[in-house]
Amino acid sequence: MITGSIVAIVSPMFEDGSLDYDSYRKLIDWHIQEGTDSIVAVGTTGESPTVDVEEHGELIRVAVEQAAGRIPVIAGTGGNSTTEAIELTEYARKVGAAASLQVVPYYNKPTQEGMYQHFRKVAESVDLPVVLYNVPGRTVADLAHETVVRLSQVPGIVGIKEATGNLERGAWLVRDCSKHFAVYSGDDPTAVNLMLMGGKGNISVTANVAPRLMHQLCVAAMAGDAQTAHAINLSLLDLHKAMFCQANPIPVKYALAKMGLMAPGIRLPLTRLETNYHPVVDAALRAHQLID
Repeated sequence: MITGSIVAIVSPMFEDGSLDYDSYRKLIDWHIQEGTDSIVAVGTTGESPTVDVEEHGELIRVAVEQAAGRIPVIAGTGGNSTTEAIELTEYARKVGAAASLQVVPYYNKPTQEGMYQHFRKVAESVDLPVVLYNVPGRTVADLAHETVVRLSQVPGIVGIKEATGNLERGAWLVRDCSKHFAVYSGDDPTAVNLMLMGGKGNISVTANVAPRLMHQLCVAAMAGDAQTAHAINLSLLDLHKAMFCQANPIPVKYALAKMGLMAPGIRLPLTRLETNYHPVVDAALRAHQLID
């Protein structure tokens, strides 16, 4: 079971929007040095909607190659086409990913039975562990509790990124799902509380800029050290808020560029962080001595 601080890593880009694989490799090395426990490649934060199929596969392959077995790589290979999700997941398996992250199919609004059949088909078609990803704020479709419990019984489906921020919902999942099934937070501000209730880690945006602190928070929370975990989380609240002052990954890509870790490139329809938000992100970075 993959546990701990799992960074939903950005996909670095040059000014013209082309992918910057050198910076990507350096970021992966930096995360490993800073204690990040696992990487999600080409998730929401990695701009999965705007990379083409070849780029998507190459971002997964390079992440696995650069991590070189030091930490596991979870490949974002979900989609609103079951066939395409299977094809991309099979590619991730071939290049050595440890698991796949499968987002709830978006836009086409499947029923609960449709979502169940979709995820089950992916798990049965490819010999690669599946982590479900429920983020109804982006997908519109919401994976119901009962459907997750059903899916937790399917061989090969090993966990869920629960990104609603609803702690009651997370607690029910921890209680009712199979014991082999991991519930991960996908909401930085509430992650500490979900882990203290039995969650197995945090798939994090904030970890992009503060990987060591997020790792320490996860270690403390999963060990039941609530005092330490809450203290770290309180110190990170300004970063959590700043990373979502506009749609993710707009703020975090600005922050990483400001930290000198990559160029500020981003692809349309996303645009760079609006200037009135620069002081918000800058202040949060300075508070943690991430920039001068």
